[in-house]
Amino acid sequence: MPADMLTLGEIIDRLGGDLQGDPRELVARVATLEKAGKGDVTFLSNPRYVTQLGATKASAVVIGREIPVPDGVAAIRTDNPYLYFARLSALLNPVERLDESLHSSAVIHPDAVLAEGVTAGAHVVVDADARIGRGSVLHHNTVVGRGVVIGANCVLHPGVVVYPHCVIADRVTLHAGAVVGADGFGIAWDADHWEKVPQVGRVLIGDDVEIGANTTIDRGAIEDTVIEKGVKLDNLIQIAHNVHIGEHTAIAACVGVAGSTRIGRRCRIGGASGISGHLTIADDVEVSAHTLITKSITNGGTYTGAYPFERNRDWRKNAATLRNLADLAQRVRQLEALLMKKDA
Repeated sequence: MPADMLTLGEIIDRLGGDLQGDPRELVARVATLEKAGKGDVTFLSNPRYVTQLGATKASAVVIGREIPVPDGVAAIRTDNPYLYFARLSALLNPVERLDESLHSSAVIHPDAVLAEGVTAGAHVVVDADARIGRGSVLHHNTVVGRGVVIGANCVLHPGVVVYPHCVIADRVTLHAGAVVGADGFGIAWDADHWEKVPQVGRVLIGDDVEIGANTTIDRGAIEDTVIEKGVKLDNLIQIAHNVHIGEHTAIAACVGVAGSTRIGRRCRIGGASGISGHLTIADDVEVSAHTLITKSITNGGTYTGAYPFERNRDWRKNAATLRNLADLAQRVRQLEALLMKKDA
């Protein structure tokens, strides 16, 4: 049996669930219902796609407990098919390791400490007093600044830059081009020019955080910027200085969070949203895509500020109405007052 294949019985032993089918059936890849073939495992979490089950050629499907499965298709039944599928995909697609522990072109300062199993690719730079935890992977062209601490089993993809004295905990993934600890946008006006405010804080990142490609997290001006454990940040996000993001919050691409904002735990921030500075966002807040948050949110729930798209001519009419909304509201109040006076 190839090393990259697992039997359904082995999968059940590792991940749990209830198997309907032959435990000796082999799978090697994950695939969609539509394109899966022999040796593939797929999933179904939305009942409205159940009709596709009859045509799938997958060797196995991860599925809810109550949905019937056609003859000839093995089923792994579980309460949360999508979560199970995510774990199964991770099992079948482990993190790729580098071919050698330390590439000949890597520059590791003599005062840096690399634990057992650390690998560093071509042109990696690790500066003085940095500490890299057991099993972490630094892909090509990664730069780790002076005094940085990186925990165990982290993965820094090509071109990641971690500025001096930042702290990254265990099992953190930073995708290509991510920058941790660049200076925050601190400037002070002096009559006719700007002067830079030194940014002397750090960035602290907790366990199991994932940071997307080309996302930037600024160091604090005085205190630290903090990303708590389990946070998931998509690509092209800007996190400004002194921001604090609570545990297990997820933020989609192209979001900008201004300085000194505090975001609670388990929040979900939709893509291309903006959050103004010095705000507090409560736990369990969901912000719809393209929403601009300009004041603090004190209660959990869903908040939406995006104006729905429509044909341009209709949008222009409605925009004109909105522009005059304050005047219209004043006229309504005057009419109400007049009617009340007449009734009296």
